[in-house]
Amino acid sequence: MELLKSGSGSELTIAVKGRLDTTTAPQLEAELSSSLDGVTKLILDFAGLEYISSAGLRVLLAAQKTMNRQGEMTVRGATPAVCEIFDITGFCDILTLE
Repeated sequence: MELLKSGSGSELTIAVKGRLDTTTAPQLEAELSSSLDGVTKLILDFAGLEYISSAGLRVLLAAQKTMNRQGEMTVRGATPAVCEIFDITGFCDILTLE
């Protein structure tokens, strides 16, 4: 998995490429933990995300809970395969998808 961070001030975009699974979810979790101070708008760009497992979903849920307290979170560009997982798990009702 590859993470690309960009943004300034209170807005942060993280592009996630590859697979977000049991092996790679801790990497995204650590990145989010160290990057969300002062962020009021978080954008997760999933255009390059091929697959997300339950471990990845857990990281998204934790990030959404954090951002509910301090701003907003948007998931952008999710592939049809990832959108199907969001739909099956009910995450499409929890997340803001673009």
